[in-house]
Amino acid sequence: MYKYRKESETTYCIGTTLTIEALSFAPKQMRKVYISPKQKKDQTYEKVVSLAKKSSVPVIFNNEKIFKEVSGKDNCMVLGEFEKFSSCLDGGKNHIVLVNPSNQGNLGTILRSCFGFYQQDIALITPCADPFDPKTVRASMGALFHLRIEFFPDFPSYQARFPEHRLHPFMLQADKLLKAADKTGPWSLVFGNEATGLDACFLRVGEPLLIPQNPALDSLNLDNAVSIVLYEFCR
Repeated sequence: MYKYRKESETTYCIGTTLTIEALSFAPKQMRKVYISPKQKKDQTYEKVVSLAKKSSVPVIFNNEKIFKEVSGKDNCMVLGEFEKFSSCLDGGKNHIVLVNPSNQGNLGTILRSCFGFYQQDIALITPCADPFDPKTVRASMGALFHLRIEFFPDFPSYQARFPEHRLHPFMLQADKLLKAADKTGPWSLVFGNEATGLDACFLRVGEPLLIPQNPALDSLNLDNAVSIVLYEFCR
């Protein structure tokens, strides 16, 4: 067991709840389950071991030092190691398009919101935060295992793949308010980087929209903005 590296083929879900989620919904991706010697042999322990055995996933008992080095936490009892996976977006479904998101925590929270609003197709325009970083996996609260995530080298590559999608870039420079949007699907909700947002060229893409907010506020946090838009489009 070693600390996560972006170039590696596997990653970790840190904690008992996430490991149970992975064993339940992505058993084919699971490589190993690690259990700390501090873990009590209670119902939780039995559930983890039972799910692992059901999918023929090896259960390994490791020392506290290794657990702390990998998880960065003192109280982590269970780690799940799983293979990274690739997906293809469903062309008939709505999409969430994230252009160069840079923060793992924000990305994980957005993935959780997408799953919460029944949106399973997420396009990531690179360079971007790593959806398989344990910090992202943890922030997603297991939503990662329910989603289709596909990487694109740039936005034109995404646009060329899905020319029928109605595009909605969200920008402070847009004139049309969110509530006035044409919600005819399939649609693609497009969001920019946390620091810089979307380039001005996106004003010429589809139907740019504005989330009304206090003008004294610089901007909304990316994960908050995505949640607000998802609520409006999905209600």
